[in-house]
Amino acid sequence: MDGRIFIGGGGEGYATAQGLRLDYANRHGLIAGATGTGKTVTLQIMAEGFSAAGVPVVLADVKGDLSGLAVAGDPEGKLHDAFLSRAATIGFEDYAYSAFPVIFWDLFGEQGHPIRTTISEMGPLLLSRLLELTEAQEGVMNIAFRVADEEGLPLLDLKDLRALLAWVGEHRSELGLRYGNISPQSVGAIQRALLVLETQGGEALFGEPALELPDLMRTDTDGRGMISILAADRLMASPRLYATFLLWLLSELFEQLPEVGDPEKPKLVFFFDEAHLLFDDAPKALIDKVEQVARLIRSKGVGVYFCTQNPADVPEDVLGQLGNRVQHALRAFTAKDRKALRQAAETYRDNPRFSTEEAIREVGTGEAVTSFLERKGAPGMVERTLVRPPSSQLGPIAEADREARIAASPVAGKYDSAIDRVSAHEILLERAGQAARAAEEAEARDATMQAEAREYQRARRYSGGRVSRSSSRAGREEDSLGEAISTAVIKELRGTTGRRIVRGILGGLFRSR
Repeated sequence: MDGRIFIGGGGEGYATAQGLRLDYANRHGLIAGATGTGKTVTLQIMAEGFSAAGVPVVLADVKGDLSGLAVAGDPEGKLHDAFLSRAATIGFEDYAYSAFPVIFWDLFGEQGHPIRTTISEMGPLLLSRLLELTEAQEGVMNIAFRVADEEGLPLLDLKDLRALLAWVGEHRSELGLRYGNISPQSVGAIQRALLVLETQGGEALFGEPALELPDLMRTDTDGRGMISILAADRLMASPRLYATFLLWLLSELFEQLPEVGDPEKPKLVFFFDEAHLLFDDAPKALIDKVEQVARLIRSKGVGVYFCTQNPADVPEDVLGQLGNRVQHALRAFTAKDRKALRQAAETYRDNPRFSTEEAIREVGTGEAVTSFLERKGAPGMVERTLVRPPSSQLGPIAEADREARIAASPVAGKYDSAIDRVSAHEILLERAGQAARAAEEAEARDATMQAEAREYQRARRYSGGRVSRSSSRAGREEDSLGEAISTAVIKELRGTTGRRIVRGILGGLFRSR
């Protein structure tokens, strides 16, 4: 299909090709459906189509199945005949097995190249979301980031943030006058949350070298887009870490990429699997940020596709931005399920040939209800579509194959070893050392002065400059008896009795005249 990604066959007998227009692929999309209905295969064939069209892809491999994109399908496999039959049914005449260029990534560095970012790049809002902080604790986090900027303290990893929070707690009185109250309880709660994050393995996410976005936007020598697969099976044990990381990645793309308007094809396509994790218990400020990014990032040439079980998992304001949709079967076992199914059906442009609501309930595995944007961005008429078979391997690859591809990756060796340069932790540690040394020197000077004072009091040391007279009689001449009597008389005359004698003598003299 020229300018389209072939998704499958629709219409009568599934003979009408259904495809996603590349020039509207940056208008985002939704892949939804109950467990076991074929969402993962749909994601796989869409990634294949984008890669073949020269569009780089980023996707999270939640179950470990998508690593098969790196290997061609097996003609001896048990599904080979079923794939050929489906290809013939939908008119996929040039169907063939093929491998696709893949780069494996892993936050923990076990099943792919490590992915890191810095504390500063993550920012206080996403960190507060990751740590599940209260409003008061989030305020302290914002103060800490402000102080780091003003004091020139780079925040790269968790130990930098811990050191900064400890410093903020110690100086909370003076900082509180400028930024507001900083309670030791809030600082302690954040430190405990950081400890939990570290225990869950989140420490591996923060540090350097940080991920460079151009490494996610590569093409191979044949012009095919590289597919970056993030191993997320272990990451799913920490769903908030998973959601926060992918949201950070989306935010970085939004902030760094230039405006391109509506390109002929996207610069990058981003698949967000298990999208409900992004919105579960999310504060309104975070949902507003997701909506803003979804609304504006398309002008950067980036398409975002949310994969989830039910469209209701995505907030309505975000759902309204998703123009390209593949809806697999929804199960309606309860009244709530039936209401969700009816609401999902109402979002499609009706097809007079069938009921959309019934179609969503009835489509089988590997079949979906699809609607893709047409000219001028108008939603296409809904169709029951038989999804094409994948060209790459269905299911995970062997561990040896994964390791070989990691070793031959174009980014091999670039991110494998962590770098720990001078940052907030080291700077604050040095400041604390300098303060401790200054205190020791002052204490030593004080101790020396006190020792000198004690020596002086005990008459063991005399410098001649500390007192106006000495208690020592050494070197003085012996007083004569006359000098002693004269001194006593003078002293007595200075006293009260002396003054009376003087007044009597002087009075007698004046009276005699």
